[in-house]
Amino acid sequence: MPLMTLNAVDYSVGGPLLLDGVELSIERGERIALIGRNGAGKSTLMRLIDGELKPDDGEIRREQGVRVTRLEQEVPAGADGSIFDVVAGGLGEAGAALAEYHRLLHAEDYDALAEVQSRIEALDGWRIDQRVTEVLERLQLDGDAAFTRLSGGMKRRVLLARAVVSAPDILLLDEPTNHLDIAAIDWLEGFLKQWPGAIVFVTHDRRFLRSLATRIIEIDRGKLTSWPGDWDNYVRRREERLNAEAQEQARFDKLLAQEEAWIRQGIKARRTRDEGRVRRLKAMRVERAQRRDLTGNVRMAAASAGNSGKKVVELKDISFGFGDCALIRDFSTTIFRGDRVGLIGANGTGKTTLLKLLLGELQPQTGEVRSGTQLQIAYFDQYRATLREDWNALENVAEGQDFVEINGTRKHAIGYLQDFLFTPERARAPITRLSGGERNRLLLAKLFAQPSNLLVMDEPTNDLDVETLELLEELLADYPGTLLLVSHDRDFLDNVVTSTLVMEGEGHVGEYIGGYEDWLRQRPQPGEALPATTLAPKSAASAVQAASTPAAAEAPVVAKRKLSYKDQRELEQLPARIDALETEIATMTGEMADAGFYQREPSAIAAHGQALQQAQDALDAAYLRWTELDA
Repeated sequence: MPLMTLNAVDYSVGGPLLLDGVELSIERGERIALIGRNGAGKSTLMRLIDGELKPDDGEIRREQGVRVTRLEQEVPAGADGSIFDVVAGGLGEAGAALAEYHRLLHAEDYDALAEVQSRIEALDGWRIDQRVTEVLERLQLDGDAAFTRLSGGMKRRVLLARAVVSAPDILLLDEPTNHLDIAAIDWLEGFLKQWPGAIVFVTHDRRFLRSLATRIIEIDRGKLTSWPGDWDNYVRRREERLNAEAQEQARFDKLLAQEEAWIRQGIKARRTRDEGRVRRLKAMRVERAQRRDLTGNVRMAAASAGNSGKKVVELKDISFGFGDCALIRDFSTTIFRGDRVGLIGANGTGKTTLLKLLLGELQPQTGEVRSGTQLQIAYFDQYRATLREDWNALENVAEGQDFVEINGTRKHAIGYLQDFLFTPERARAPITRLSGGERNRLLLAKLFAQPSNLLVMDEPTNDLDVETLELLEELLADYPGTLLLVSHDRDFLDNVVTSTLVMEGEGHVGEYIGGYEDWLRQRPQPGEALPATTLAPKSAASAVQAASTPAAAEAPVVAKRKLSYKDQRELEQLPARIDALETEIATMTGEMADAGFYQREPSAIAAHGQALQQAQDALDAAYLRWTELDA
């Protein structure tokens, strides 16, 4: 028997029904992933299941005694005190009494303990106290620690404990991986796979979804469709369904156009024997008016600046820490133009610190940071601090202007925001009314309106729907500048970056070719000594070449070997050769900018272009060789 059944449920927030005739049953042991565009109604459906909202029409039936708990996206207001207080707060009156008892016990206020003990015994609270203690142990939480001093990821873990402590039959999770690091996400997957009840969850993390879901429920234009928990099969079948729908709509629209042309013929269409055809046309008009078109995709384009220098940033033997805690110790690397570098590490291990060192916002305690030339930086902040709360979406992007300029093309600010799925009304709405997904899209719109050749993105995937996430992947893959990316989305890292910097603990920063999966293959195994230095190629070109070599993809990082005399001489001569080639390329490029250059013979112009390409290839080869020898 289903734990819960929704029959013909409607729900509206104005305009077309957000949920239209929804049918859904939830069985014990199921792990249901809710999929849909931002604003499609996923969170609303969860609130209906939770009982926080009531349907406009239809029926929601629960099996007798079924308990439902929901983990929300945001930290609830008033969540403070110790971790024990917050977790016990999910148990109603008994939980509140237990939290008070623990506070009094720590304060050694023994006079007040007796009255609280009596209340706890009356509520069967000691059994509940044992349950809270067990949950804290399973989730590796210190009940005495102050909740407000925790990181975002640890707060999510505490709120998960608060949700599961009541042992609900249906556990609702809204973006449970937000602000969790990769290790915590792996742990959460294992924890939820052992959950005996039903789970309904919303996530943007495709790997988390693949690992956990036993069924996929898609919300599209108010309707629910159910698919087995196979993400790749869902994507393929959904594409087939949308293609069939598009063909059917095109056939319908063609027939409607023909009938509209016929009715305009006048008296011929009003003959008695054609009244049935007129009635069918009226019915077709109603059907077309009621059609809900598929939500369009975001149209992204990043405003690019001129090229930066070949070297974007160079770190030499830098160290940084706080007190006795070394976050980064004796780390050296060079990031070249065009590299796409991912930063991986547990929360609190120094990813943001390393990012600030790379950008020059922090100075190392020892060592040297050299920034490249002609850098124009655009920064995506995971906490959205660059969005002004007292401005609407339009003001945040346009900053008082009517137009934005993207790669030489002027676009009206309203039209530009429509590319990011903001209607004119939403563009002028207070930013406080925007959902998490809308805020992320707005931050992307603001970011990509800035000309840049160095794009820095700190957790850009939170709250984005899968379609927008995949479009962002495509844009970043084609971005002509340099990318620094902090993300805990494993698929996103694999699809975007060419190399990774990994915070491995005790101040060591590892450098690896490729994305997350490549790091898993290359990283030192437990008990294996960390490499004395890193061997991952620094440039995008060298990363691609190395990744295409089977030995490079499979072999662990090894220590530097001693160079032969010939190699040492070559390494010493390479900087001068690189300088000469860059000077030659600059001279040849300057000649092409001269007004009379294209008045030459076509053969001379072609020869000049060929020579320029050869010089560029030689420069790339020199940088690659220098990187290999220096490693």
